[in-house]
Amino acid sequence: MQAAGKIETAAPAVDRDWWRGAVIYQIYPRSYQDSNGDGVGDLKGIARRLGYIAALGVDAIWISPFFKSPMRDFGYDVSDYRDVDPMFGTLADFDALVAEAHRLSLKVMIDLVLSHTADEHPWFVESRSSRNNAKADWYVWADARPDGTPPNNWLSIFGGSAWQWGTRRQQYYLHNFLSEQPDLNFHNGEVQDALLEITRFWLERGVDGFRLDTINFYFHSQGLEDNPPLPPEQRNDQTAPAVNPYNYQDHLYDKSRPENLGFLERFRALLDEYPGAAAVGEVGDSQRGLEVVAAYTEDGKRVQMCYAFDFLAPEKISAPRVRAVLEEFGRVAGDGWSCWAFSNHDVVRHATRWAAGEPDPTAYLKVVSALLMSLRGSVCLYQGEELGLTEANLAFEDLRDPYGIRFWPEFKGRDGCRTPMVWDKSGRNGSFSEARPWLPVPREHLARAVDAQQGDETSLLEHYRRFLAFRRGHPALCKGDIEFIASEGDVVAFSRREGNERIVCAFNLGSRPARLDLGAGDLQPLAGHGFSDQPGATPLRLDGYGAWFGRIA
Repeated sequence: MQAAGKIETAAPAVDRDWWRGAVIYQIYPRSYQDSNGDGVGDLKGIARRLGYIAALGVDAIWISPFFKSPMRDFGYDVSDYRDVDPMFGTLADFDALVAEAHRLSLKVMIDLVLSHTADEHPWFVESRSSRNNAKADWYVWADARPDGTPPNNWLSIFGGSAWQWGTRRQQYYLHNFLSEQPDLNFHNGEVQDALLEITRFWLERGVDGFRLDTINFYFHSQGLEDNPPLPPEQRNDQTAPAVNPYNYQDHLYDKSRPENLGFLERFRALLDEYPGAAAVGEVGDSQRGLEVVAAYTEDGKRVQMCYAFDFLAPEKISAPRVRAVLEEFGRVAGDGWSCWAFSNHDVVRHATRWAAGEPDPTAYLKVVSALLMSLRGSVCLYQGEELGLTEANLAFEDLRDPYGIRFWPEFKGRDGCRTPMVWDKSGRNGSFSEARPWLPVPREHLARAVDAQQGDETSLLEHYRRFLAFRRGHPALCKGDIEFIASEGDVVAFSRREGNERIVCAFNLGSRPARLDLGAGDLQPLAGHGFSDQPGATPLRLDGYGAWFGRIA
């Protein structure tokens, strides 16, 4: 019975589809905000800055790993999936962060590293102790060849063989990354069950979803066949740097295995128990990336979205490449859904990769960011890209990344994109920390600090805020289908359609003015995106680094 004077209201409906077209802001916790003066960012620091993120206008945050870890790969080597590393705080700090994010209407996604653990994880400590313990088959162990060499030719992304000798078992174990990151054996149902229970643990704590690290590395071929060589003309550096012999193989047997589909269906069934929970998978496959994304996201049976490395590779974005990638994805993926990014914690920042040689780098970054946020799919933004932060040029003695240390100087690793966020141009270390930061703050970044750009309508930061608001006001830009109109020279144009709304988007990625004929029809320009107003006449005249958004009546 309803109490007198009290009106009962139904709980608001959960938007199960929030992830479709969402803009997700990636936070690298070591480098976002230090709250306790130890030179390393932490969860309390992130919570302190959530208002800034909410004001940017994104839908969700993705926090890179903060679990207990020996930190040989900076959190991507987990020793306890159910606790926070003291470097970052406590579970109570995490709970407070989630509560504050939800108060600000931000979804929270966390990075789950399921394909491998740290070698200090209790599971591996037990597994390596003998061949007949309860967890003996939880990792990928194999006998040596008769001459003592590894079981096959598989290579580690971090260099050298993917096999490490275990003296107690007198067998090799598989590690696709560092030797201190042994791969779990997903062919073992108990392993799958344990990982799903870990996933449930975080869902119960209120997270809205996950970024699944190296999602296509979960399964290996139990036959342990040698990977065939990849012809030189087919090699590329999308997944590993060009100096890495990992690119010399066609990785048919050590990753992207069909057995993964069944596990991902189990994973999705668990997510579906929590209305609105979603996952985005990282697909690292230089030969079949889009096909893998399609298989993992089709039919609503597996993860909601994935991202490949098509726009994270060194190759500069261009009008023809944008069209080729999106149309190929549409061809192979059907109803699948991608998540696009230009930068993240593993690649050279696109402000250096692409914009460094442009006559006006800031104007260039404005137009490519508008392009990114107009493509069909969801979007990942990496902390600091909204400021135009460039790749830091670090000295060898400042490096912390084992990947860069191994391949220096031809490949300098990932530290250059992981330097601390800069908040105040005059603050010590950009107000990231009062102590010496774990990585140095480049002097040139201080001029791009948040307080140097905030309120300046011509700045890149205000452009991101403005365009995100524009995008949010047009469902076609968030969830609509895409159809390409042109990709000539530096100009790419397409339409986005959702329901009765159809928006034409045109971009000039070059520094010189360009024209685009949209054919017959009355052009009705849209406002609010921040680019120069263009007359409603065809052919359109696009300024250098210009863009146009409108409808054709």
